[in-house]
Amino acid sequence: MTLASTYSTSRITAIGRLTALRVPPVVALSFAVVALVIAWSLAPSLFTSYDPVNGVPAQKLLGPSAAHWFGTDHLGRDLYTRVVYGTASSVASALIAVVIGVFAGGLIGLLAGFFGGWVDTVFARLVDVLLAIPKFLLAVIVVTAIGFDTTNAAIATGVSAVALFARVMRSEVIKTRQATFVESSFLLGGSRWHILWRHVLPNASRSVLPLAVLQFGDSILVIASLAFLGYGDPPPASDWGLLISIGKDYLKWPWLVYAPAFVTIATVLSVNRISRWLRKTD
Repeated sequence: MTLASTYSTSRITAIGRLTALRVPPVVALSFAVVALVIAWSLAPSLFTSYDPVNGVPAQKLLGPSAAHWFGTDHLGRDLYTRVVYGTASSVASALIAVVIGVFAGGLIGLLAGFFGGWVDTVFARLVDVLLAIPKFLLAVIVVTAIGFDTTNAAIATGVSAVALFARVMRSEVIKTRQATFVESSFLLGGSRWHILWRHVLPNASRSVLPLAVLQFGDSILVIASLAFLGYGDPPPASDWGLLISIGKDYLKWPWLVYAPAFVTIATVLSVNRISRWLRKTD
């Protein structure tokens, strides 16, 4: 092969990779939405000057306007401010849930898929038990057992996602374990733990990233649902689900529900779209 043909081939490969990584407009918009939500959670005071807890009673139940983008609630508090300040709790709790699901489920799937035998049998039965219970019902059971607050709701949501990550990781580990480079490592005398952490885990975990992103959006939805039902922090907290729950009692002022619901839906849909894009570019 000549130098010119080698250069041409490498150039085509590089162009192909850049084309695959090109971000569609919808995905770019999704990244912008998620970036805004993360900015809200990290520095809410930069986006609003109102107090999220103390309102002005004379300004209660005002409609959306230039002064109050999402209107005001029944205590005269700026609803946009409460949504912004509630973002930190929603994002942090969803992140906790994903971390629990990834580490616990990933470890179960990694060990079950790599060692097989009785280890796989025991963990498979555990995963079957978790999968037999609807995810939201399992989250309700766990949060009822450990107590009502947003952190416990996040833990409950993470526990409900363990089986999903365990099944995906197990499947990927089994496929990776049968790869030629893994068999070669065994033949060269590599220890099982070295092969597990050096070769199997990095390759098997590639499919976990899109799932983790998808689960992040799903966790936001589940935690908001738990807060809506009263399993999260009580008022004056401003979790998105709690804001929707409070707003449902004021049917004549629908923006109390529409505003936090719109932010929740936009965030979840954006995260889901990013997850789909990551899965296609993997």
